[in-house]
Amino acid sequence: MTDCGCELEGENDAQRKTLRVVLAINSAMFCIELTVGLLASSTGLIADSLDMLADASVYAISLYAVGRAEIIRVRAATVSGTLQIVLGVGVLLEAVRRFLGDSEPLGTAMISTGFLAFAANAICLKLISRHKGGDINFRASYIFSANDVIANIGVIVSGILVLLLGSQLPDLMIAVLIAGIVVCGGVNILRDVDRRKE
Repeated sequence: MTDCGCELEGENDAQRKTLRVVLAINSAMFCIELTVGLLASSTGLIADSLDMLADASVYAISLYAVGRAEIIRVRAATVSGTLQIVLGVGVLLEAVRRFLGDSEPLGTAMISTGFLAFAANAICLKLISRHKGGDINFRASYIFSANDVIANIGVIVSGILVLLLGSQLPDLMIAVLIAGIVVCGGVNILRDVDRRKE
C-alpha cells in the first residue's frame, strides 16, 4: 500500500523531532546571551539573544505548521518573517539607545559567549539542513540558522576589537549588522511567501 501516507507521516515526525531540538537550543541560548549581554553591557550580545528569540519563535511556529495544510504553513511563514523584521527593528533602536548612553561592553564576555552561540547555531544548522529542501518553514529556519552563524562570528570579532580598541563602537556596529541580517531574513521569507501565493 504505497498510498497509506506512512512515508509522509514519518517525514513529519522527523521534522517535529528536529524542530523540538533546535527550539530547545535556541531558547536556552536566548536566556544565556541576554543575561551575559546585560551583565557585560554588550549590545551585540543582546542583539544576538533577540535573534535567538526570533529563531525560537520561528521554530515554534514551524513546529505548529508541520503536517498541516499548505495555507496554514504559508501563514506560519508569514508570521515568522514579520516577527524577524519587528525584532530586527527593535535591535536597531537598542543600538541607538546604547550609543547615546555610552555603554562600556566587556570584550572577553562577548568572545566567550559568541563562541558558545556559534557552536549552538552550527548544531542547529546541521540538523535543519536535512530538511531544508522541503517545507517553506524549514527553508525559513535554514536561512535564519545560516545567518546566525555569520552573526556569531561577527560578535566574536567585535569582542576582539572592543578589547584591542577600548571602544564600544565595534559592539554597536555588530548589533546594527545583526539587526540588518534579521530584517533581511524576514523580508526574504515574506518574498518566498508571496511567490507561493502567485
